[in-house]
Parts: sequence; C-alpha cells; structure tokens
Amino acid sequence: MRLPLSPPVALRSIAEVERDTALPRATLRIWERRYGFPAPLRDERGERTYPDDQVQKLRMVRRLMDQGHRPGKLLVDGATLLDASWAAGAEREPEPDRSGSAAQLVSLLRAHDAEALRHELETRLARLGLSRFAGEELPAMNLVIGSAWVAGEIEIHEEHLFSATVQHVVRSAIDAIETPIRPEAPTVLLTTFPQEHHGLGLLMAQAMFALQGCPTVSLGIRLPVEQIVSGAKAYKAAIVGLSFSPATSSAQVVRGLQDLRGRLGLGVKIWVGGSHPVLRKKAIPGVRFVVDAMRIGDYLADDFGLPPR
Repeated sequence: MRLPLSPPVALRSIAEVERDTALPRATLRIWERRYGFPAPLRDERGERTYPDDQVQKLRMVRRLMDQGHRPGKLLVDGATLLDASWAAGAEREPEPDRSGSAAQLVSLLRAHDAEALRHELETRLARLGLSRFAGEELPAMNLVIGSAWVAGEIEIHEEHLFSATVQHVVRSAIDAIETPIRPEAPTVLLTTFPQEHHGLGLLMAQAMFALQGCPTVSLGIRLPVEQIVSGAKAYKAAIVGLSFSPATSSAQVVRGLQDLRGRLGLGVKIWVGGSHPVLRKKAIPGVRFVVDAMRIGDYLADDFGLPPR
C-alpha cells in the first residue's frame, strides 16, 4: 500500500520575502550568516527559498524591530528567543483593540473596498479634525494595520492601499486648509534619508506644520544628504524635517544626521521624528527630536518665537 504524498511545502524566493517583510535581501543574508536564521532551503539552481513558517517569524521580527527591539537579541541562537521576545514586546506594548473601528479598517482592506476605506478615513478626519487625525488617529491606525500585517491578516498590497488612501485623504485636507500661511513662519523642508522607505511620518508632520501656517515643501522619501542640503538652500528652508522608522540602522541614522548637521548652515534647524529607538537613546548636537507631533506648535515657539495657533 502506498502512503499518500505530503502536500508540497510553500516556498518563497528571497525577492518575495523582501517584498513581504520589507527586510532587505542583504539583511536576510547577513542574519543567515551571523545568527543562523533565517535558514533557507536551496532550489535546483542553488537559489535561496524560504518556507512560510520562516517568513512568519521574519514578519514578527520586523514588527518587534518597529517596537524598538534589536535584531541581534531576537535572532540569537537561531531565533530560539523569538517567541519569548514577542511575548515581552506584547507586555510592553499591548496589541491594539481589534474591536469596533479598528477591526473595520482591516475588514475594509480584506474586502478590497477602496471607496469604502476612503469614506471611512474621511469620516474620521471630519469628526476629529486634521490635527487630532494626523497627530493621534493616524499613529494608532498604523499600529493596527502593522499588527494585522504581521499576523498575516492582510497582504502587503492591502497595506499599501491603506498608505496610499491615507496620503490622499490627508493631502486633500491640507490643501483645503483656509488659514493663510504666516509670512513670519519658517519654511520647512520634509524628506527622508535614502535608506528610509516609509513616508507617513512626513505626512503627519506636513499636516501639523500647515496648521501652524508654515510654508512646507515635501520632497518625498529617500533623498541623498547632498540633495537635502541643496534643497534646503534652494527653498530657503529654516527647518529640515526627517522621519525615521526602525528599518534604518542606528549607525546610518546617527552618521547621516551628523553629516547633515555638518553640511547645513547653523541657521537651519534639523528636526527629526519617528519610531526609531536611537532617536530616544542618543542625543545628537544640533538636532531636535520631535517627541509628539501634536507639540509642533510649542517647538516652533521655542525655536522661532512663533506663537502657536
């Protein structure tokens, strides 16, 4: 009697894992050599392939990195400490409430109902106002969507739909602000370093600066330092604002900011925000860490004597 064949194990290429987890393939190879995880198989051409269980663990690693954990501690001994680290992370930062409006976002994304998602976000913005929506609601929604992605409840294209829809809704609200720009307000240049792929932090900052009447130029993400300096001069920026997620290494953040500080004139302020843990742990001379986007009006008063609106 022949035994039934086991179902084939689903395997993903390194390019698919990179897209799914937002972990660069170079990082995956370094972790493989340094920590023994991930431990890919090889196809007939000798290319790396990754089983689904390893991809799920990599999702968890990425989420914990976003919460401030260091990958070395998570991946030591072939990732045997990963489950314990996940539990510790859950104790430090509880999973968001998945009932009510939080669960509705995930449901709309899974239903691929782009129009309903846009309507839901516009409704929340109208109820809260742009300041609270950008400064409080948007970070909370990002946590919900990020947790859903890590848990495998939504796919990466659904996460991208959320990001694109949020950007459309918030930018439309910024364009509709009726309060005029204050001529005495500093001009703000917003961007990220080349290693940073996330731009929602810039969107939050743009909304807050616009509400304070600051002329703001957003150059998007992944701009080389020399181009940031050139842009600051071209637009006569008094503030260069940068956003950092944990996707960028701590060394790249610190070296990049030190380099930028050295290239910019002393009259240009550097403000940074985001969830990267190094921003909270290491003070960089001449760089202001924006702890809370809702306090941008207070920071403007401190640095420029501009009364908050």
